[in-house]
Amino acid sequence: MNDDATPMEFVVAVLERVFAMDRVVATRCMFEAHTHGITACGTYPPEVATARAAQVLDLARPHGDELRCVVT
Repeated sequence: MNDDATPMEFVVAVLERVFAMDRVVATRCMFEAHTHGITACGTYPPEVATARAAQVLDLARPHGDELRCVVT
């Protein structure tokens, strides 16, 4: 989800690390969230999706970023 506070490069790095995206796909995904407010990072079984969302938040917290990731 877009928050207008988290640096774009950090979002790309998180997408690469947590969702195993290459730089081009991660950048495209980040811009989708930036322009539309939200984007999909993949389709996973519920337990995997929940674990990955938690990883995103765990990576963002120490940096003080507002980055949000939700499972729908």
